[in-house]
Amino acid sequence: MAGDALASSIARTIGRARARIALAPLVRPAWARGRARALSSSAADAVPLTTGRRNVAIIAHVDHGKTTLVDRLLRHCEHAGGDRATEQLGERAMDSNAQERERGITIMSKITSIVWRGVRVNIVDTPGHADFGGEVERVLGMVDSVVLLVDATEGVMAQTKFVLRKAIGRGLRPLVVLNKIDRDSARPDAVTNELFDTMVSMEAQDEQLDFPVLYASGKQGWATATPPGSEGWAARETAGMAPLLDLVLEHCPPPADDETAPFAMVVTMMGHDAYLGRLLTGRVAQGRIAINDKIHALSADGTVVDEGRATGLFVAQALSRLPVSVACAGDVVTVAGLPNATVGQTVCSLELLAPLSAPQVDPPTVSMTVLPNSGPLSGKDPKAKHLTSQKIKARILAETLHNVSVMSAPCMADAEGIDVFGRGAMQLGVLVENMRREGYEFCISPPRVVTRDDGNGGRLEPFEDVWVEVDDEHAGSVIDKLTARKGEVHAVVSARGRTTLQIIAPARAVMGFRSAFFSDTRGTGVLTTAFRAYMPWAGSVVAQRKGALISTASGITTAYALVGIEPRGNLFVGTGEEVYPGQVIGEASGEADIDVNPCKAKALTNFRTTSAEEMIRLRPARTFALEEAIAFIEEDELLEVTPSAVRMRKSELDSSRRRAKERGSKR
Repeated sequence: MAGDALASSIARTIGRARARIALAPLVRPAWARGRARALSSSAADAVPLTTGRRNVAIIAHVDHGKTTLVDRLLRHCEHAGGDRATEQLGERAMDSNAQERERGITIMSKITSIVWRGVRVNIVDTPGHADFGGEVERVLGMVDSVVLLVDATEGVMAQTKFVLRKAIGRGLRPLVVLNKIDRDSARPDAVTNELFDTMVSMEAQDEQLDFPVLYASGKQGWATATPPGSEGWAARETAGMAPLLDLVLEHCPPPADDETAPFAMVVTMMGHDAYLGRLLTGRVAQGRIAINDKIHALSADGTVVDEGRATGLFVAQALSRLPVSVACAGDVVTVAGLPNATVGQTVCSLELLAPLSAPQVDPPTVSMTVLPNSGPLSGKDPKAKHLTSQKIKARILAETLHNVSVMSAPCMADAEGIDVFGRGAMQLGVLVENMRREGYEFCISPPRVVTRDDGNGGRLEPFEDVWVEVDDEHAGSVIDKLTARKGEVHAVVSARGRTTLQIIAPARAVMGFRSAFFSDTRGTGVLTTAFRAYMPWAGSVVAQRKGALISTASGITTAYALVGIEPRGNLFVGTGEEVYPGQVIGEASGEADIDVNPCKAKALTNFRTTSAEEMIRLRPARTFALEEAIAFIEEDELLEVTPSAVRMRKSELDSSRRRAKERGSKR
């Protein structure tokens, strides 16, 4: 009996243990249960979608005030969470990326929404820099109209033309806002005429040319339809941003998509959530989708990439992502449940087997090669975590999945390298900086333009519209240097002591010109570019820089050695820095490279001198930002990038082999 009781007790204990083990995977920690409730709300808890919808993008040239305008719209509609949220977020709330806040520009397109007079207005904030034009191209398919923001002083600029041409090509009607109208230098009538003439030259339709105009100050938070100087101008600030929001409801047409067709959506943006996994954002092109609906993802050729259920549906609400139970045609929604789908693919119901057409993006114009670091200091940076070619290639391939304007290809010259293609040196520089901050260590080649064949045996290269604004005294030197680089001056306008130049030049000529431009104009010049077209190869361009001072020794630099090298050029290193043979430590005064020993120490003797004779004074070493260093290096050089340092070096570190290659190239 005692044995039976013991056996029965053991069986009950084992049964309870098995029950606990079976239930264990279903028990989440408190933070996960709370997050699950927040992300999987029922229809009663979900944010209701209003019956009225408007989808609009804000487009403009860089630094014309798009992100600031979105800030004011959020605050006007009281969707930023009140004063407390405004105080925490500060200015430019939509610029959530660290580099965006540091650079003061928008890099990635972002979506927010507000509810105004019972209508949900989805707003897409887009970049203004030409290098990130792909972000604009991919989101224009999500909207039904655009708010074109133009600086009331600067007028139509290079990127203004680019984004306006894309919007007109898609048949979108612009709503024009002349921003920064509060400046004394504002010229609203002249800018409006410039804009009209630009749209006529782009062959805009009559309904597109009949655009409404508002006058606004995004910084002060108001907009008005009353022209400056007219009756009622004194009361321009009383309505805040209401005139702009009312005009959006009136001017922007509501979505006209088919809600009865099977669900389909093109993925425009991609994100990640720690609980739900990959998040896919896009505009519902047709049909309806509800929580737990079966869906799959189709590639451009119709191949099924992934299949699953919609485990989460979300809409943007100011700076938050809130759950909904159902989304209909015309809604901009985020879908969870397909971990392998990516940007450009079609997410749709299982009954659909043909993908929707993805937005067309202009091809890249610039490339560079990324290689593992082969220098003597490789792996010595304590912050470096990813050094191998496999890790580097995987990171770049991941970038191409969500950034449609970045492409990659195997490097034909080096099996360990990978070629990266983008829309400009700044875009590639942002990628390099992100990788550096993530702990990657690697080398990159100087950027190269992507050429094409014209079909008759000739070469085509990308040309850019270059807009320059400088003081009158610097205009002559800028014109001389750009024309020497095969640039052609198309317009010169001088007013109030400033000269504005419009020049068409090869993209490769502009790459190395920025640092010289800011030096020549003493930091007072403004230079912006935008891709124009592929045109016949312009021939050789004048040398961008002089020769290099190349280290022949490995060790720590000394003041004794550097003071002897200093008269031969400008140094990039100071005393006490570690260098190695083949590293570029300065720019030579002449055109030829010079080998120097920056680690040479003074011989120790019994000879005594006065303290004045021992004192060595060196000029401060020239320092480079990452993008300046990328533009500075030549074809036979590489840029060594680590989390803690950026160094320039020769591709071939051995000096004897370099000289042998030079002799071979001259034969």
